[in-house]
Amino acid sequence: MKKSKTKIKILAAARKLFNEQGFSQVTIRMIAMELNMSAGNLNYHYKTREEILEALYFEMVEMFDTRVKDLGNTPITFATIQADMLSSLRQMLDYRFIWTDLYNLLRINEKMKHHFEQVYQDRYKGYEFLFDYLQQKEWMAPFDSKKEKHLLIERMIALSNTSLYNSFIYDNEIDEQELLELCHQLMYMFHPYLTPLGKSEFNKEKRQY
Repeated sequence: MKKSKTKIKILAAARKLFNEQGFSQVTIRMIAMELNMSAGNLNYHYKTREEILEALYFEMVEMFDTRVKDLGNTPITFATIQADMLSSLRQMLDYRFIWTDLYNLLRINEKMKHHFEQVYQDRYKGYEFLFDYLQQKEWMAPFDSKKEKHLLIERMIALSNTSLYNSFIYDNEIDEQELLELCHQLMYMFHPYLTPLGKSEFNKEKRQY
């Protein structure tokens, strides 16, 4: 359903405040004041702060879904893998209040939690597809066991989920360079599994990063 202009403005203001101060520190009244709107008027559109949280979560999801659909027409190379990771991290940064308090927020919203569990499965399958593709190209060596592949995928997903949280905790400046460094961390998690041919291709394309 298409959102009204007022709802779009409310969500934009809420996202700004949540990103700056954290979800738990921002009230409906503070969002209304940011918009020079009465709390009663805002409550007409969103009755609770949790409703705004849910709307912002699925707004972010819609952006991720659009990006994933566009990937279908993109050839897989190490450069495009990193470009996709960087695009994903930029979108996460736009909604960083979710990722810096992810597991607490999932606990308070069952609909978000259920959806995120499905997203995890989709991301897991995405990594499986990527590794299978790299192995078919003989750029990646076969895993010694399913457990080894499983643990690598789990580590990569965990790093993606918590990278912005870590930056927040240590008060690091999250800019384009920081996001690029996070991409490199993810890329180098599977680098040891590359074949000599894969490492040669990786190093050749790395100059494009």
